[in-house]
Amino acid sequence: MIRVLIVDDSVVVQRLLTRELSKAPDIQVVGTAGDPFVARERIAELSPDVITLDIEMPRMDGLTFLGKLMRHHPLPVVVVSSLSQEGSETALNALSLGAVDVVGKPSSQFSIPDVAGRLVDAIRAAAVARVRTTTFVPTVTKLSPALPLPSTHRVLAIGASTGGTRALEEILSRLPADGPATAIVQHMPADFTGPFAKRLNGLCGMEVREARDGDALVNGVVLLAPGGDHLTVVRNGAHYAVRVQPGEPVRYHRPSVDVLFQSVAKSAGANGMGVILTGMGDDGARGLLAMRSAGARTIAQDEATSVVFGMPKVACELGAAESVMGLERIADAAMRWARSPSSLPVAQRPAAAQ
Repeated sequence: MIRVLIVDDSVVVQRLLTRELSKAPDIQVVGTAGDPFVARERIAELSPDVITLDIEMPRMDGLTFLGKLMRHHPLPVVVVSSLSQEGSETALNALSLGAVDVVGKPSSQFSIPDVAGRLVDAIRAAAVARVRTTTFVPTVTKLSPALPLPSTHRVLAIGASTGGTRALEEILSRLPADGPATAIVQHMPADFTGPFAKRLNGLCGMEVREARDGDALVNGVVLLAPGGDHLTVVRNGAHYAVRVQPGEPVRYHRPSVDVLFQSVAKSAGANGMGVILTGMGDDGARGLLAMRSAGARTIAQDEATSVVFGMPKVACELGAAESVMGLERIADAAMRWARSPSSLPVAQRPAAAQ
């Protein structure tokens, strides 16, 4: 049973979330708190497994409380916040501080079941998440690498879900300004991907932007899939471009990592590299296997550095991951591959791949 503490200054929201979460057979709401000071007492008293946290609260705002909590008493936190543009930027700050996930508050009675379902999934993911504070401070790398990238165009494809925002910050900020052309799917609501791309752009030497249909994939540019649309890579003569299109969810996700990886396997083959990062579920595992079968290099983030070792674990079990490595090593491996396709170091190989 997952023990949940609801932290929100609205009694109406407290009652609503309690009612909806109590419908899940594996979740128990053990208490509520109207502000962070009461929440601190409830945490000591009730020892919850997961906290849901509002951002705008009296006496102390949610971000300040989250920062203090992660420094002194780390716990899995799911932020329940507005998904407006301004709310999205605040929620991204919460993810950087250590929140496991962000779920939007219901905007009407018709959205309650949908939001409740997403919140239940987020709480289940948070309950198995590895919550850790990070000492990594992104440093923008403006200089080019010592060795120029080869003229042959290659595509780096990255997929992530729960815990992926911080993982992507660490990987991309370690790449040089003219790093390999990169396409990314991060499971994220539509209002989040624009602000997230802008945030990454400020942290990275490469240009990071939300992908638009027809954008060229070129060295020095990272294209992030817009929330709500699938991202695919297509061959455009001697070069590559992306398609941004609506479509049915794949493995419950839109954008889907599997959709991106399958397209890279088809379009780029051995000129591709796939990286599957932290996340709940199995989206991307089969697509990564398709990439490896097509001759691409493939990496899975290891369990020790994953917030949720779900997607990478399934990829390893399928034999899709050629290499398994810690988050801090992935950017270097990608750059060595970009300079010389045969130089990717093989770390710990999953048993299924041997």
